[in-house]
Amino acid sequence: MAGNTFGQAFRITTAGESHGPGNTVIIDGCPAGLPLSVDDLIPDLQRRKPGQSKVTTQRKEDDQPEILSGVFEGKTTGTSIAILIRNQDQRSRDYGNISELYRPGHADYTFDAKYGFRDYRGGGRSSARETNVRVAAGAVAKKLLKITHDIEIVGYVKQIGDIVANIVDPEAVTLDEVEANIVRCPDNAAAEKMIALIEQMRREEDSIGGVSELIATNVPAGWGEPVFDKLKADLGKAMFSLPAVTGVEYGEGFGVATLKGSENNDIFINEGDKITTKTNRHGGMLGGISSGLPIVLRCAIKPTSSLSKAQSTVNRQGEPSEIKTKGRHDPCLLPRFAPMGEAMMAIVLADHMLRQSVARVDL
Repeated sequence: MAGNTFGQAFRITTAGESHGPGNTVIIDGCPAGLPLSVDDLIPDLQRRKPGQSKVTTQRKEDDQPEILSGVFEGKTTGTSIAILIRNQDQRSRDYGNISELYRPGHADYTFDAKYGFRDYRGGGRSSARETNVRVAAGAVAKKLLKITHDIEIVGYVKQIGDIVANIVDPEAVTLDEVEANIVRCPDNAAAEKMIALIEQMRREEDSIGGVSELIATNVPAGWGEPVFDKLKADLGKAMFSLPAVTGVEYGEGFGVATLKGSENNDIFINEGDKITTKTNRHGGMLGGISSGLPIVLRCAIKPTSSLSKAQSTVNRQGEPSEIKTKGRHDPCLLPRFAPMGEAMMAIVLADHMLRQSVARVDL
């Protein structure tokens, strides 16, 4: 199976399945000398883990990471970092009835079409369970970015269903504001409505989608490669590689479709001793290269595909059937998405930070 590695200078490779013994990530390219311990990984893993609140899946996983290599006496050695997170609460029996059925919205049919065989327990390799080790790798990238450039990355829920948060200044949102409620929306009034909607979806044996916004501040100007490896392109691929992401936009995104050029262009100004722009409709990237302004991304997240209500489907022989998914699933994926999106953004930025270090010679 190809496609398990992401990044160039800062590169991650993951392995594992939803109901296997655990998930593993290998991180290549992290410089030596970065202070790192398990304690650095736990906060984001706690934000991602299942069973954390009444609006998430009730699967119980501690998600305690083990650093197997690449760290000695509290610092990275410059060699590959291996991190393992063991699974504890698999209930594979919940999936026995769907071994021959295709769940609507899932990768069951496409896996069979590609390999002729699949791990039907919780989706196997296509399960979002795999993202726990991405979040662990993202925590390493976040610390590297923070120590070297004071970069902060914050993700939050902007919309669930038709409930849209009123975020006056997205670039000023803090992690404390995001973590103030279980839905991770910095607009507390909207958060209460979102929680009520998610609980309604659970009662109706249904699910709901939404939008997550991600902001990276203090990213220097000049990161990103101008053609195929544009910063926006790598961020787009990173986000689309996450389960359930069906759309990605940055800056004004699809809003530019109704603007004139004179309305959309951000005017350059000299602010003190640096060049910047009055506004940030470009979302912190011009020509695929960072401009020095905050990077602003939004991801559209589809409703959870696994439903306990009956749905029509077919089996592997193409015969009509009915399916109910017995497993424990999130009625809305948004509350747990923020740390996943933050992790992938951090991995991309760490990669381009290291690539930028060899992009020029200042004489």
